[in-house]
Amino acid sequence: MIPLSFGPHQQADPPPPLSIGHRFADPARMTARFIRPDGTEYELPWLETAGEQRLEECLPVRRFPVCKGRRSAPGWYWSATDRCLVHHGFKAMRTQLMMLDHDPVVTALACRPVELSWHGRGGRTVSHAPHLMARLADGSGLLVDCASRFGVGRRLVWRAAHLEGAAAAAGWHYRLIGPPQPVVEANVRWLAGYRHPRYAQDRLPEVAECFRAPTALAEGVRLLGDPIAVWPSVFHALWVGVLSVPLERPLHERTFAVACAEDGR
Repeated sequence: MIPLSFGPHQQADPPPPLSIGHRFADPARMTARFIRPDGTEYELPWLETAGEQRLEECLPVRRFPVCKGRRSAPGWYWSATDRCLVHHGFKAMRTQLMMLDHDPVVTALACRPVELSWHGRGGRTVSHAPHLMARLADGSGLLVDCASRFGVGRRLVWRAAHLEGAAAAAGWHYRLIGPPQPVVEANVRWLAGYRHPRYAQDRLPEVAECFRAPTALAEGVRLLGDPIAVWPSVFHALWVGVLSVPLERPLHERTFAVACAEDGR
């Protein structure tokens, strides 16, 4: 697995190994279907696609339907990383979009931009479009499937093992991600409310200077000026990584924050 900077942000187990008698699909024989921004659809070898195509710019290969009676419906998430809306199909997927958007190693996000196909048992064609794709700072890609708090089905677990091998062969990464720790999710969700650049208000250098040494948030805000004006900038500084706090603990006014050596974006 890629050593992303998620730390406690993401909790997921790697896909289990296939049982004896199962074979991994050959990545060199996998195909990838994607739709470019102009609406043109292509199907090319997966390894070629991963190495040459900017999948983060592609359209979703499958849309999520609106199902009557479901409490969770498709929607859009405004990504601070991309400065645009990214589609999502359900609540757990929206949460993972938010977590990826907060991670500094992620440089672009996309919803279902590629569908991989391979031959399964008896020559049957198996197709799967991972929920999310992220471009990482080192140029590689990350394919993500999102598990809910109720777990994942056996079919997705089985496919995940094949997808992990396909991603590794291309120098990419695959994750079947479970829900974040509740405290971490709550903290990041609060900070996400201040992810838009307008909340910086040209205060970030001043905020970083104030928190050179570990300082309680309320004390730092008091030193910086009017709390009504300053708190949004401090929360934005926490979102972009100018300031750091232990996100695995409840975030409150007495939480100590410290400026990072280098901001997260």
